[in-house]
Amino acid sequence: MFLPPGAGEQNEKDAEEKLRREAYSKIEGWASIAIPSEIRDGVDISAQEFQCGDPNCSPVDTAVTILFPSGGRGMLGLPMEAKEVTEEELTSAFPTKKVLEAWHRGEDAEWPPQLETNESELPDLRFEVGTRVLCRVGPDPVTGWVKGEITQLWYREASWPPQAWAPYKVHLDDGRDIFAPGDMDQVIKKQE
Repeated sequence: MFLPPGAGEQNEKDAEEKLRREAYSKIEGWASIAIPSEIRDGVDISAQEFQCGDPNCSPVDTAVTILFPSGGRGMLGLPMEAKEVTEEELTSAFPTKKVLEAWHRGEDAEWPPQLETNESELPDLRFEVGTRVLCRVGPDPVTGWVKGEITQLWYREASWPPQAWAPYKVHLDDGRDIFAPGDMDQVIKKQE
C-alpha cells in the first residue's frame, strides 16, 4: 500500500503536535500542583511554546500563564521547548507563594522580580571564561547546537533594564557572538 505524496510528512507533523500537547498537559499539571491548595480552585493554567525572534536568545521558549478567577494573572517563561521542560525546572522558575497570593487577590505582582542587582551579587555559574561549550541556536534538539567559547560571565547590554543579565556571552566558532539566556544544559553545555 502506498501513501499519497506528503502523507508521511503530515503523519510526522501530527505526531510532533501530539507530543507537544502532551508536554503542555504535563507542565500545566505540575504548575497546578505548585500553586498552594488554598488558592488553587478555579485557576486556569496554560502552557504554550513561542519562537523568539531575537537571534541571541533561545529559538523556542515555553510560556506558562496563570489566570485566577479574580482576574489576577502572571506568566513565567522557560528557555526551552515544552517537551524539554522537567518538573524541577518548572518549579525552580515558579513564582513565590507571596506572588501567587497577590495574583489570586487580583493584584499586580512582579515575576520574575526586577531587583537592582550588581554583578557581585549574582549567583555562581557552572562554567568559567574560556570554557568550550555547545550552545543551542536552532529548534532541533539534536542538530541545533553550535560550538563556541565563553568570553564573559554575567553579560548584559546597555539597552537592558539594570537588573537584566544573561549568564554567559559566547563567541561561536562560526564567528557570531551570542548570549546564553539560562545556565542549563538545554541552552548551553560543556563540550565533551
